[in-house]
Amino acid sequence: MSRRALISVYDKSGLEALLRCLSGFGFEIIASGGTAQRIEEFGYRCIETSTFTGFPESPSGLVKTLHPKIHGGLLLDPNKPEQQEYMHLQGIVPIHLVTANLYPFETVVAEKGVTVDRAVKSIDIGGSALIRAAAKAALLNRPVSVLIHPDQYRSFIEEMEKNRGEISEKTRRRLAGEAFAFTARYDSAIKDYLSRIGDA
Repeated sequence: MSRRALISVYDKSGLEALLRCLSGFGFEIIASGGTAQRIEEFGYRCIETSTFTGFPESPSGLVKTLHPKIHGGLLLDPNKPEQQEYMHLQGIVPIHLVTANLYPFETVVAEKGVTVDRAVKSIDIGGSALIRAAAKAALLNRPVSVLIHPDQYRSFIEEMEKNRGEISEKTRRRLAGEAFAFTARYDSAIKDYLSRIGDA
């Protein structure tokens, strides 16, 4: 069965090494617009999310990965007959790795004189949902891994190389925990900012 990785990252550092690893183990790469462009600059092939889902990205990139073919590919289990049938009928295929990081909300709101409009526009919605879906899938014992920071790439690559392209359940669960901790901090930063402007 073909394995797929969905990559949608604001911070593109370290990406080339990860792509080299995934390509070496035969992963099909799906990527959102700006990430897809960078992947092609590195010399790797990928499918843009709009082509994969059959649904074009919205203006300003507000809606890119919020689609049943993506979230269904993470959360549904093709080993369960009723879910397998649904996936077949809806053209959903499994996704095994999500690499995503978010708009730098905390950096933006720390800027002097930042407007509320700019702050709100820097709140990442699709990326947060994508990370949470992948993390939940890992905790449901689906063979899904989620990477939320370039600092994680090296150990992930090392385990892939050591285990012939496989990631252990223990590692997948650890990465899921780190992903939920990350989105919790992100949401907390948004809450703190809204509290500050509400008191101003």
